[in-house]
Amino acid sequence: MPKYYQFKVYGYYLYYTSHCIIEAMHVHASDRELTEAGSAKFFVKSNGDTIVEKKGRLTDREIRLIREFIKDNYKEMYLKWREISDTDFYGA
Repeated sequence: MPKYYQFKVYGYYLYYTSHCIIEAMHVHASDRELTEAGSAKFFVKSNGDTIVEKKGRLTDREIRLIREFIKDNYKEMYLKWREISDTDFYGA
């Protein structure tokens, strides 16, 4: 399961799964076993804004903080995404 970073961001790992790379760039956030069950899912636009598709177990505060983190780091995250995916940003 590829992680964007090896450290947790506000208590959550940010990752994607190899079977979901056919979708537009997105980020899962999970503090447990890095599975989609219970995780949040953020689609990332070309300007770093996000669309929350699934909230999972995260609180509104955690969602806000992770969205801000993605906004600040989306270009670096996109480079990791493109290592194994041919898809682009959400809505592009």
